Amino acid sequence: MLHELQPTPGSRHARKRLGRGPGSGTGKTSGKGHKGQNARSGGGVRPGFEGGQLPLFQRLPKRGFKNINRKDYAIVNLDDLNAFAASDVVTPETLLGRNVIKKQLSGVKVLGNGQLDKALTVKAHKFSKSAEEAIKKAGGTVEVI
Repeated sequence: MLHELQPTPGSRHARKRLGRGPGSGTGKTSGKGHKGQNARSGGGVRPGFEGGQLPLFQRLPKRGFKNINRKDYAIVNLDDLNAFAASDVVTPETLLGRNVIKKQLSGVKVLGNGQLDKALTVKAHKFSKSAEEAIKKAGGTVEVI
């Protein structure tokens, strides 16, 4: 029953109560020893600090380049467009609504993987050449947003 539920024995621990007298085992200095940087309030060193020695992350060689202006496109193949009815207008919003794409990211790019059987008006941010040709060949139109 719900009112009888209890945690597994040993899975829950009592909080360590610091500075509560000598009999507690963690009285006076509260387990921090005497003086020094780690005994002070707010004391301690930053992550990665190695006592003044050059830290590991600075010793290791740096590789590569991260382009902060990179654009990631949500990719749609021609196969995915067959889910729409003939003469439909396919936009990023309709693709999201039909769960063809999960997120728009920086935009939607249509790639020419697969066959398109219907004439559709496709509005997207980018098209591959093969996708553009296949859509026009099927009798549809391509519109760059």
